[in-house]
Amino acid sequence: MQKTFTKNLLRASGFLGALLWAPAAFGQLVLSAEIRPRAELRDGFRTVNTHAEKPAAFVEQRSRLNVGYGHEKLQVRLSVQDVRIWGSTNQVYKTDPNLFNVFEAYGEYALTPHLAVRAGRQVLDYDNARFLGGLDWAQQGRSHDAVKFMYADSSGFAAHAGAAFNQSFSLEPNKLADTFYGGLDNYKAMQYLWLHKDWARGKLSVLLFNDVRQRPDSSMYARQTYGVVGERLLGKTTLAGEFYYQTGDDVARRQVRAYLAAVSATVPTKFTPLTFGVDFLSGSDATDTKNRAFLPLYGTNHAFYGHMDYFYVGNNHGQGGRTAGLADFYLKTTFKLGAKTSLLAHLHHFESPATVYAPGTTDQRLESRLGEELDLVLNANVSPEFNFKLGYSHFLATSSLDALKGRDGQQHNQWAWAMLTFKPVLFKN
Repeated sequence: MQKTFTKNLLRASGFLGALLWAPAAFGQLVLSAEIRPRAELRDGFRTVNTHAEKPAAFVEQRSRLNVGYGHEKLQVRLSVQDVRIWGSTNQVYKTDPNLFNVFEAYGEYALTPHLAVRAGRQVLDYDNARFLGGLDWAQQGRSHDAVKFMYADSSGFAAHAGAAFNQSFSLEPNKLADTFYGGLDNYKAMQYLWLHKDWARGKLSVLLFNDVRQRPDSSMYARQTYGVVGERLLGKTTLAGEFYYQTGDDVARRQVRAYLAAVSATVPTKFTPLTFGVDFLSGSDATDTKNRAFLPLYGTNHAFYGHMDYFYVGNNHGQGGRTAGLADFYLKTTFKLGAKTSLLAHLHHFESPATVYAPGTTDQRLESRLGEELDLVLNANVSPEFNFKLGYSHFLATSSLDALKGRDGQQHNQWAWAMLTFKPVLFKN
């Protein structure tokens, strides 16, 4: 018995060794890891703190192990992660419920030199991640269970078409009837088409996205999003613009008629580049019978509407169950402090496109100004495998923001954080 066990162990070890040390002709295997602890002090993060609430403080860590394999036409990627708050489990324990999960698990095959298919759990990240993004700032990230076809040629043209169909049963033997999908903040089905073209001094993308969800009574509703994203270099100034339109209906059976328009200009200066811009997302007030609130459903909102995540990051800002929209006027820049160090600085002025009413009324109007936010991030790329970031944000809130958040909050709100990122390549054949 012992002899058989030893023989099998040696065989398994030999196979693994042969796989790891195989010549490149048999495929490339890359094993990498990421350890990313982030300490945060929250005193008015995501929503205004009341005067009675005390600040929150904690350390959250993301730990990922990534395996990538490629050989001729085949690509396979597996990424598993553990996301936890320090101290959320005992020192002595056996299980980690809801902490460990699969972030990515997909296979890709090149059908032709220009066309490939990818299927499995994967990140959908396009253009500037306004509508479809990987949400990397959040420790858990965002990934989709989907299949997509990818086309690209040497002229700078690319086209992706994808689709998904979701069910909530995790154990196949239990799924014998019905396709009802509910209880999760996710679509039941989706389809999208992304077209992109690069030129020497510009680029343009078009997105068509349809997501289908199911109400508790089993009826279906769908929302369609059509978007155009462009960028053009004029002299030394970079102009960027976006326009999205949403239609369809929502869970409350209201017609959706919403849009997003954004424009910015990045101007180089002697000291640092300056980016001026405005993002306008339509919204609904408490009396609207149609849903006029644009939702950047699967984007990386943290990158756009202030680092304190007051808007569109899993939290509401509206009245009567309606989202008020947002007008964001901003100035952004990044100062080079050294060869490996920089300081990011963003200044936002927020207003509400929808009418804001005093709580409990629909005739006492409040000002449209919601507040201002300053974001500062010190970034140090110490080495290719180690990065350090230190951030501080301050939000000056108004009574109108209090009304949209449904809280009697303090005027000054702040957030501070520090993050270490370790990203070593453990093995590459």
